[in-house]
Amino acid sequence: MKIRLLASLLPLVLGVALAHAQDAQTAPAAPAADAASKPKAPKTALAKDMGKINKANRALGKQISDATKNDSSLELLATIRDAAVAASNETPAFAADQAEADRPKFIADYQAKMKEFLGAVDKVIADLKAGDNATAAVDAKKLGMEERQGHKAFRKPEKDN
Repeated sequence: MKIRLLASLLPLVLGVALAHAQDAQTAPAAPAADAASKPKAPKTALAKDMGKINKANRALGKQISDATKNDSSLELLATIRDAAVAASNETPAFAADQAEADRPKFIADYQAKMKEFLGAVDKVIADLKAGDNATAAVDAKKLGMEERQGHKAFRKPEKDN
């Protein structure tokens, strides 16, 4: 008796499942999230330069220990260095949020941090040119740390929504 009941319900269950699957395929897409629907502010020159640094630094971290990729690593470091030089001549947007009296010191501190970062980049370049990939890998990790410290001090904090 149970088998007959199950056998008679099976077409009904399959029919409902099939109808539900067809509805799901033809249903309109859910509205985009608020973040996607808001227009993004155009990137500043500093943000573009920092993006280049970040992208090259991530790639560098993956290959710095491999001596066979030293030429590529040196190219990445040249990209990092060029972008850092350009960024050091720019002013962080967060400077506008500083008190007017504190703004010159904020900008001077930013420029000093960028010079420190450039010194760290030059150290990694020297390590690679000397063929010391182990030291270059350690110094490249310091680059990432320098980058994070700089962002913490000079990047405008993101608001939590």
